[in-house]
Amino acid sequence: MVEFDSSDFRHDRALRTRRTLLRAMLAGIALAPLPLFAQHQPKVWRIGFLAPRRPVSLETDSYGGFPLGMRELGYVEQKNLMIEWRFAEGKLERLPGLAEELVQLKVDVLVAAGNQAITAAKKATASIPVVMGTSIDPVGSGFVESLARPGGNITGLSNLTADLSPKHLDLLRDLAPRLARAAVLVNPTNSAHPAIVQSVQAAAQTAGVRIVSVEARTAEELEAAFATMTRERAEALIVALDGFFNQQRHRIAELAVKHRLPSISATRLYAEAAGLMSYGQNIAEDFRRAATYVDKILKGAKPGDIPVEQSTKFELVINMKTANALGIKIPNSILVRADKVIE
Repeated sequence: MVEFDSSDFRHDRALRTRRTLLRAMLAGIALAPLPLFAQHQPKVWRIGFLAPRRPVSLETDSYGGFPLGMRELGYVEQKNLMIEWRFAEGKLERLPGLAEELVQLKVDVLVAAGNQAITAAKKATASIPVVMGTSIDPVGSGFVESLARPGGNITGLSNLTADLSPKHLDLLRDLAPRLARAAVLVNPTNSAHPAIVQSVQAAAQTAGVRIVSVEARTAEELEAAFATMTRERAEALIVALDGFFNQQRHRIAELAVKHRLPSISATRLYAEAAGLMSYGQNIAEDFRRAATYVDKILKGAKPGDIPVEQSTKFELVINMKTANALGIKIPNSILVRADKVIE
């Protein structure tokens, strides 16, 4: 007679139950592995960034304000964010093609740096949201209908360079009280530069200063532009804010010293590149703020409903090395107002 051991039976039954559950689990995973896995994958947003120049380093360049702003808002590159950088290397004719590349990549938002880049983005797409990292006179340039209600697919930041141009003239006159002729270097491809010239001329007329508008759109034309300034007997120079001029800032600063012209621009990049002075908005802060626009759009806001923001913080930078090279003594009235003095 064979004795029945109930413990063996319970063990076999438990083993069969575990095997059955395991097969069921494996079958379930085999039938639907992707949906279960995909539920845990974060959305990766693709942002295009279009700019007229290539920065030496994002960590020290104004463009670096944008990825910094995105990180502050919780976006991490390669995790939930991918930035497609496109730089025209100072060759503005490349901007339309680069804008088309970003459109073909179907970026979620396109950030454009400066008027020429915004123009290229506007022509390339009417559906992808465009955020202006910085712009001059966006209403006059035809980018938005109004600052309060941009309409269309474009919004972002506007700088006050045209409004600040009279201040640039005032600072030059503080250095040279007898200033009679001043040149304004403009890029004919920049839609905002006519407004800058008009603003300077209005202020100059009151001050009794003659303004000479000189154009350059290529590196080769810069030499001719400074030759024109010499023929016109210009005594000082205002460099209009422009992506191409930023790319060529070292050469422009060098030519200004060579031709003995005290000069000023709206971006601190110019003063840091050996230009004499800069006075304008903190452009890096503008690009940092541009990240908040991108964030709102990614969360469902329509660009046409987000008001264009204007900065109210400005900075004055003086390059004392250049002042010494020009034999200029910077008045204390300017030095005490400077946010940065480069020794």
